[in-house]
Amino acid sequence: MTSDVLPYEKMKMRLLNASHQTMCYIGMLVGYEYADEAMGDAEIVRFVQRMMDEEVTPILDPVPGIDLHQYARQLIERFSNPEVRDTVARLCANTSDLIPKFLLPVIRHQLAAGGPVTRSAAVVASWARYAEGIDENGERYEIDDILAPQLRAAAARQRGHPAAFLEDNRAVFGDLADDTRFTRVYSSILTALLDGGVRKTFADLDRYATPESRRD
Repeated sequence: MTSDVLPYEKMKMRLLNASHQTMCYIGMLVGYEYADEAMGDAEIVRFVQRMMDEEVTPILDPVPGIDLHQYARQLIERFSNPEVRDTVARLCANTSDLIPKFLLPVIRHQLAAGGPVTRSAAVVASWARYAEGIDENGERYEIDDILAPQLRAAAARQRGHPAAFLEDNRAVFGDLADDTRFTRVYSSILTALLDGGVRKTFADLDRYATPESRRD
């Protein structure tokens, strides 16, 4: 029974839960209050779709009776539903507990397989920028996380040292903080976010991919 359930559980964690993380930090930084508002933004939708299609779905096991690509499209529709009224702030809560469960396994799998990590790294970089506690409109917000003081302290160092958020939160990131393939992409994207903001960075995200992470 466990082996039958596992593909479904992985599908939920990697597509549904990880996609919440994919969308919420950039949505918060841009200034959206609700998830459906963020998913009304074509740039954010494109980012979430490519994350699912290129970095998550290819590493999932087949799920009996489910078309994974169709499931991903259904999630986009679900996230975009204005009747749900899920707040971006709620999706951003407890990240230090959620990202290690839902996103970091995707990164580790892709690194081991020589696959792409650009969009996964962009999610982590967005979290690091979010941890500064102020959006791109100058509005401040509370960080709802048990590690909030530690996250803010690390984020405060990253403008002078881009790897600070990874290095100061090793309990979250573990060996990824020392993986140069990941840290190169992450640091480049974070620097772009800090210098140019979400829209400029995400408009041409592929430029930050390392050659080995690009698909032919």
